[in-house]
Order: sequence, then structure tokens, then C-alpha cells
Amino acid sequence: MSEPAESQWLYPFSKDDLELIPASVKAYILTLEQRLNKLEDRTNRNSTNSNQPPSADNPYIKRAATTRKPNGKPGGKSGHKGSRQQLLEPNEVKLLHPDQCICGNREFINHKKYYTHQHMELPEIAMNVTHFELFKGKCSCCGKINIPSIPREFRTGYGPRLTAFIAELAGSQGDSRTMVQNLCASVFNFSISLGAIQKVLDRTSEALLPYYEAIGVQARSQAVNHVDETSWYLKGVLCWLWVLTSSSVSFFMIHQNRSKAAFKELVKEWEGILVSDGYRLYTKWVGLRQTCLAHLIRDAIKLSESKDDEIAKFGKSALAELRRLCHMAHEKPNIDEWRAFYARFISLVTRNREKTNDAGKFAARLFREIDSLWLFLEQAGVSPTNNHAERMLRFAVCWRKRSYGNVSDKGHRWTERILSVRQTCRLKTKKTFPVLVHAIDSYFKGITPDLTWIAKG
Repeated sequence: MSEPAESQWLYPFSKDDLELIPASVKAYILTLEQRLNKLEDRTNRNSTNSNQPPSADNPYIKRAATTRKPNGKPGGKSGHKGSRQQLLEPNEVKLLHPDQCICGNREFINHKKYYTHQHMELPEIAMNVTHFELFKGKCSCCGKINIPSIPREFRTGYGPRLTAFIAELAGSQGDSRTMVQNLCASVFNFSISLGAIQKVLDRTSEALLPYYEAIGVQARSQAVNHVDETSWYLKGVLCWLWVLTSSSVSFFMIHQNRSKAAFKELVKEWEGILVSDGYRLYTKWVGLRQTCLAHLIRDAIKLSESKDDEIAKFGKSALAELRRLCHMAHEKPNIDEWRAFYARFISLVTRNREKTNDAGKFAARLFREIDSLWLFLEQAGVSPTNNHAERMLRFAVCWRKRSYGNVSDKGHRWTERILSVRQTCRLKTKKTFPVLVHAIDSYFKGITPDLTWIAKG
């Protein structure tokens, strides 16, 4: 057993009693102690000190709020850009004038409008149904039976807007096929089978292929990209959903592996600035890279909670410096502030990186990634964290938890395409439904859709 300093003696027996224990028993107790420490670390793991999502935190353990100041009120904070309900074009305008004053007078002067109250209501929804009644006839010359052809854009039985609406529910909103089926019956008063819904989504997936390819080309032409991955499933078999995202587009790809080959397939020939977490595959990036400071801060928090005083002290110091570095993204330091920070940080790392404990391992990691810690201070458009990629993946993660992934490769392609279009539209503040309508209408008519908006901004 390791013997801690007198000030750190934690055992319920004296050192003299320890000397009476045989060496083999000491070794066994040390093994049990190490196992206990690992179990306690796992028990104390939460979203603030690890990559564990907040949804996996113990609901019975209340943690201090970190998203707002103590005694702060919920809602938008000072400086937050608000949003107001927009006035729509009215179908009817009703003028309201004062009727009677509290004094009893009914005559008023200087009438002028001071406010518009908007009242909205859904119209009674009725499906626009067209029946094509087909007739056949025998040729009077050769006797062959002839039947007419249904126009191309009407052959599926579901028009572009209805098809786009179903795709919006099942893809952009992540609803299940059964939920879509129930909504169609409840709101639109028409029945549709689960098989028909799947065919609608298959057509939408085909219609979105040119959009998906254009988004991929645009993503690989950006100067700065964030990258991340999360688990996905194919009939219960583990796969990986990758995202390559910039400030204007998000490109998703599902691959069976979390490997160098999969990463290469995602980025192809792109060689710009990479923003990522500390996954070993990313640390070998040949170009410039910004490592995610948020991940490092969580690891530092974990060290600061250690029972070992030495490790906890290092963790608190590393946490303070990393938070200070991250804050520099909002308030750039002057030369004296930077030199003071750099001296403290390098001293902290070099003093600890040769140690064999957890503090030494973390210090060695900081030393290995030191060139990737403050690239955001040198390059415009680079963020100190990889939160952008994680936000782009959040919807997909919630979708995966409800759907458990896909059951076919065709489902993988649908997921890739609708996620890429959905999140790219979100980044460009563009509504997804009109995009889906245009894509499906172009697909039905056999024409090339307008993709110019993808390259803008």
C-alpha cells in the first residue's frame, strides 16, 4: 500500500498497525483501494466533469446552476436580442372606435389609430383532391387497346406540398411514422398507411440527393470547420453519425466505423482549420487545429474534485487558467496579460507533466496539445470550443434516443440528407418546408432544383 503523508493519513488505523500487515495482504488491499477509487470516480461522474450528457445525470442529486447568476431571473438577459410576433397580411380588418367614456359622453374628437391587435385562427382544413378517371379504348385501325398516361407530377398520388409536410414531420421534426399517420387522420381527415408514408420519405430522400451533394461540396470548401461524431445504429448494430459543420452549412454522414478511413471519407481533400475535441484521430490533423477548451475544462473539474489533495490542487489551478483562456475569446488580453497567463500556464504544465498520477497525465495532454489551445486568438472565425458541432448533433441525438437508429442502408441515406438540409437551413435562417416543397416539385417534374442558396452566406 502507498503511504500518504502524515497530514493526508486517511486510514482508520495507525502506521504501526500497517507495518504488522503481511506484504501480500497489503498488495491485495491496494488492489481493492484502486478498484474502489475507480468505482467512486464513476459514481461521481456527471455532465460537468465528463462527456456525459445532462440527461444521464442522477435526478436525485441537485447541482448548482451554472447557466445563470445566483438569484437571477429566468428569461432573456440584458443585451439579448428579443423577438416579437410579426403582423401578417390580414384577410379581414375590423375598425374599433371608443363607445362611451366613463363620464357618460359618447362624442369623441381627434380619432387616430394607436394599436393593432392581431387575432389568428386556422382555417377549416380540407384536402384538395383531384380524381383522374382513366378511360381505355380500342384502336379503330389495328384493334389495340389504348390507355392514357397520368401526368408525371401526379403519378405518386401525393402532391409536393403534402409530401413535403410528411417529410417535415418525419424528418425535420423527427416524428415516428405512427405519429405522422395519426396526425394525418386527426388534422387532415385522411388515412395513409405506414408503407405509403415510407414511400413518401423514400421519394423525398431521392429529391434531396442534389442538395446533400451540394452541401458536402460547400462544407469542404470552408476555411474553418467543426467536426464531431455520435453513435447511431443499424438494426441494433453500432454505427457512427459524423458531422462536418461551419457557420453556414452542416454535412452529415453515417459510417459503420469511428476510424481514420471514415474521417477521410467525411472531409475528403479538405485541409482547412479543424475545431474538435481531443479524440486521438483529430489530434493527428496535419493542418491547424483548435482543441475544444470546454472538454478540457470538464476534465479539470473532475481533477479538482479528487480526494488526493495534490491532484485536486492541480485541477483547480488548471481549471482557473483554462477558464481564463476561454474567456479571452470575448475579451482579448493585452500583451502584459497574455505574458502573465502564458508564464503561469507553462509553469503549471511543466511542473506536473512528468508525474505518474492523473494530474501528470492531464498536464502531459496539455503539453501535447499546446499548439492547439489558443489558435482562436490568432485566426479569425475560430471558436475556442466545439460547441457548434455538438449543437448541430443535438437534434440527431434526441432523434436516435426515440428511434434507435435505422433498419436499412436506405434509412441511413434518408437520415444523412434530411439532417444536412435541416441544419443547413437553420444556419441560414431559412425555413425547411419551402425548401422541401421546391425539392419534391423539381423531382416530380424531372428538373434541376435551385441550389444557389446553399453557396450563399
